[in-house]
Amino acid sequence: MSITRRTLLSTVPAAALLTVAGQVRARKAQAATGDRERLIANTVAMLAGTPESNARPEVADKLAAIEATARTWLQALDTAGAGELFKGLPLGTSDTNLKATSLHLYEIALATRAPGSGLYGDSAVQQRVLQKLTELHEQYYGDQSKGYYGNWFNWEIGISTDVSRTLVLLAAVAPADLVQAYVTSMDAYLRNGKNGDVDLDSRFHTGANLADITGNRILQAAVLGDDARLAKAVADLYTVFATVDPYNLQHGVTDGYYADGSFLQHASVAYTGSYGKGLLTRAVQTVKVLDGTSYASNETVVPVVQGWVVDGFAPLIFEGYLMEIVKGRAVSRTTTGYADVAVIVEAIVDLSGYSSDALALSSYIKHIRQGSRATLTPTSFVSPVSIMRYAEIMADAAIPAADLNPAARSVAFNAMDRAVHRRPGYAFALARSSRRISAYEYMSGENLMPWFQGAGAHYLYLAGQDHTQAFGVDYYTTMSPYRLAGVTAPEEVRRTVPELYGTLWYDKPELGFTSSSESQNTYVYFPVCTDDYSGGAVLGAYGVAGLVLGDDAAYAGKQAGELPDDFVAYRNAEATKSWFLFDDEIVVLAAGVRDSGRAVTTTFDSRIAGSSDVVSLTEGDRWLRYANDTQHTAIGYRFLAGTRPTPSNASVTASRRVVRTGNPDTKVTKQVFTLAVTEPAGSPDAAYAYAIVPNATAEALAAYEDCRLTILANTPQTQAVKHSGLGIVAVNGFTSGDHHAERLVVDGPASVLMRTTRQGEVSIAVADPTTQRDAVSVTIHGRTLRTVDAGEGVQVRPVPGGTRIDVRTRHAYGRSVTVRLRADS
Repeated sequence: MSITRRTLLSTVPAAALLTVAGQVRARKAQAATGDRERLIANTVAMLAGTPESNARPEVADKLAAIEATARTWLQALDTAGAGELFKGLPLGTSDTNLKATSLHLYEIALATRAPGSGLYGDSAVQQRVLQKLTELHEQYYGDQSKGYYGNWFNWEIGISTDVSRTLVLLAAVAPADLVQAYVTSMDAYLRNGKNGDVDLDSRFHTGANLADITGNRILQAAVLGDDARLAKAVADLYTVFATVDPYNLQHGVTDGYYADGSFLQHASVAYTGSYGKGLLTRAVQTVKVLDGTSYASNETVVPVVQGWVVDGFAPLIFEGYLMEIVKGRAVSRTTTGYADVAVIVEAIVDLSGYSSDALALSSYIKHIRQGSRATLTPTSFVSPVSIMRYAEIMADAAIPAADLNPAARSVAFNAMDRAVHRRPGYAFALARSSRRISAYEYMSGENLMPWFQGAGAHYLYLAGQDHTQAFGVDYYTTMSPYRLAGVTAPEEVRRTVPELYGTLWYDKPELGFTSSSESQNTYVYFPVCTDDYSGGAVLGAYGVAGLVLGDDAAYAGKQAGELPDDFVAYRNAEATKSWFLFDDEIVVLAAGVRDSGRAVTTTFDSRIAGSSDVVSLTEGDRWLRYANDTQHTAIGYRFLAGTRPTPSNASVTASRRVVRTGNPDTKVTKQVFTLAVTEPAGSPDAAYAYAIVPNATAEALAAYEDCRLTILANTPQTQAVKHSGLGIVAVNGFTSGDHHAERLVVDGPASVLMRTTRQGEVSIAVADPTTQRDAVSVTIHGRTLRTVDAGEGVQVRPVPGGTRIDVRTRHAYGRSVTVRLRADS
């Protein structure tokens, strides 16, 4: 088997990293000469810039912002009252105020180390910061018996990040006893660790969180001069770069990046767009901090991180906008989408300075900038040096703008139950869930109405549009949570966690339900579902995905009598669904749609538009067209079978606070479009088939040739479609036994794509959406076919009436296996 570029990036370096981590951990407790000094100098340059970077005109706004922020907080120091260091931030009971206080002290210290700032080198200001750090520790932080209230993250990561960076910035003048006091306290607050250090077996010390904690400990080691601490922190950090093997978990951890580009945090949440983004930033910052020291391992780390960018992030960024499907509870925040990508761009800018593929990364940066509807403001970058490098890339005429994605790409992120299908005019993103992946994430008052976000919800991004006008926080604010695009949901009214329990979580400590307990995670914050079937196959630039809808772990636990009487769980609707991802259309099948005793609604699609946008609905025989003339976008719908859905376009006004308690109480008004079918309570099982046609004209929809699309099967057992124009037959089998689709016979649960060319070559992709099968068999009726090339674990043999393909899917974790065949002459 040839080793693809993806395989090389994802597995070889990751395996090597475990070895590297072991070698670092085994080092004697003695750093190379100058390592600690280099670490401190690298960190200061990264955070505060250098004389060269800060003299650049492109950095002037950043430098001005650093100084202005520091002066603002210096004034707040002057006007602080009793019980606070900064005016308006009383201390003693609020961990968020304590975190804000540590951040503002860092921001003042930063200005004193930034060349070109009016506060640069101001020893009086530095001494004042140290004085306030001492006061903070003595009165509000150092007493372990009074600390650790509120959010564990602030105590183990957030405050430590601010303090560690401040101590590095002021390393030349910080008293040794103050440094030691803070480090001792920070160690003691690692209460989810072991003996004041990282515990790789702790569920809190994984993925992005582990990178944050170890990154902080590297800086602490540098200012302490503790070589053993430094070696241990670097070794622990390197473990986060290893690709997660679900069949050989290290320390039982499922958090991290997978071979297919997926990223998980919190054990089961698809999280590339929040924690994954944070890990990318920390990883690249670590490369910069360790650069030139004996701990650097750029030849191993950099290719792995570049693999994250190519296979993990690039498919999820469309015209400079990061898709909703990988953000967990962060979808409810007001600064997502384009702002997310600015963070990613800074990481790629820095990574390009170390990569052997610097041109490809630099070209991608230009591509993002040119394709985005939002202005990318590098002032938001953390590092002035990154701003300088970004300006150099943008000014270099020898660097062409080029996407890391091919123009047509279909990606199955089966390790996190997500799929992305890209074409020049659109991108289609799909969110699913299963026994492996959470149905949604709610936490800390964020994403208050998440119930159906992983139930086959889709997002169609149309080229040229400002995507915040179609999705983002305002989509969730104004769209009914029961009418998200693609969702089948019961007709009922659910209550949010604060409405149910009067707190941000279900509070029953005596039964194991605390704000950060495993029970809270399992049943409240991010429950998984109860069916194994969620996945799909990819063949070239085409894809198929399937999902069996059912209940989540909370409802199952409630039915099993495992949860208290006052714990509220909701029953979901049932359905079997498939998505067939072609060039001009996405074909959707739904079967077995039902909900005993309740009406159930299936939403074919939904979108929002500005309150003054010119929106029109045009209907014809078996089709409908939605157009937003203001945004110059349109979507067509071709109804292939089942009840015709009812369109609606209504004005909705709501506060952004309905989806997140921390959002401002800002009212937004949107036109809300839905296209849905409601089946009354007691109705027989329903089935639907329709095509979503991005950028369609009314003329094209009227002339649409249904004959090129044939629904071969649409039952809870089998769903299959033939696209005669592309020569594709695609099938999802959901149950045991044989599934028939034209010439194909598929054995048991599987996803299969077959494409036949005019020259008679047959290509097939096979995947196991359950991740549980050892093998899948496919029979192609007709002339005997011989193998042209095949993936690992594929056996092809003639059988009476056709050709049988046996594909080994054991430990493939939903990955597609492909084979090319040709008839004998």
